[in-house]
Amino acid sequence: MMDFYYWPTPNGWKVSIMLEECALPYDLKRVNIGRGDQFKPEFLAISPNNRMPAIVDHDPGGTVGGPLSLFESGAILMYLAEKTGRFMPADQSGRWDVIQWVFWQMGNLGPMAGQLGHFLNYAQEKLEYPIGRYQAEYNRLLGVLNRQLAQHEFIAGDYSIADMAAWPWVRSHERLEQPLDEFPHVARWSDAVGARPAVQRACAIGLDWWDRRDIQEEKTRKNLFGHTARDVEELARKAAKDASARR
Repeated sequence: MMDFYYWPTPNGWKVSIMLEECALPYDLKRVNIGRGDQFKPEFLAISPNNRMPAIVDHDPGGTVGGPLSLFESGAILMYLAEKTGRFMPADQSGRWDVIQWVFWQMGNLGPMAGQLGHFLNYAQEKLEYPIGRYQAEYNRLLGVLNRQLAQHEFIAGDYSIADMAAWPWVRSHERLEQPLDEFPHVARWSDAVGARPAVQRACAIGLDWWDRRDIQEEKTRKNLFGHTARDVEELARKAAKDASARR
């Protein structure tokens, strides 16, 4: 059994998709990032970056010798692919093709889309320069993906964790004010991935948890944005104190 720490966001969907595609049993652990669950000491022990998703595999096998906890969605995808022997090519060339596209998503598509989403949808002041910068970069990255998909049905040939990593950040294109008209291969691929039953199940998890109106609450915004190292330490101490008071 696996503990899956999750909230319905693009990064959360990456792992929920893989778990559903592989039909792996898991115990869903809700991490309400708007309410500050990511700062609870028990979660920080698993995910020191105070971000979800994270997993704890209670039966990792091999020589691990006990429960294995992992944070960072890309690392989790690679671990689950290795554990199950699925959605990662066995040959070296194919394996590294998938891995480089996972890293491309982690270092490029996700961060740029995330920053664009912040300045478009969450920033209290609409700032022309950062919106323009991240719109241009998101558009450029969709162009990179479109060229790749012009030659392949899926990102690295066969459906893989590279597709699971990238798709959630393309799924959000409308909220990022980026039509896919100029990226027909991305649009075709996005529809194909989104039509998979496991993907639909994965993205349905927690749809009723998140109320976008919450983002306007000052407490919620403080839990989500603008943390320094000192802020995280203070939030973790407060979470520990609250937990102790409830005992």
